[in-house]
Amino acid sequence: RALTMADDDAPPALAAPSANDADATKLDVQTGARVALDGLGPIVVGVDGTMSRISNWTALSERERETALRRLAKRNNERLEALKSGERSIES
Repeated sequence: RALTMADDDAPPALAAPSANDADATKLDVQTGARVALDGLGPIVVGVDGTMSRISNWTALSERERETALRRLAKRNNERLEALKSGERSIES
């Protein structure tokens, strides 16, 4: 028996773009061109191998960004080496 979804059970539609989205960067994913995401900030490697970014990167001063980059580079390398050597499991 096929399951059907009544109109009342339909998932909500996505919200329309806000006026603030007008100046957002738009990416053309059809061309296969490389896209730099530097404006989002550096990738942070977690102890379990997960990756994230610094949420307030754009609000940091240039000096704060330089300090964060220096510290993250060292910490990310340490964490990646620990993961590669098996000290921590990505799946744990």
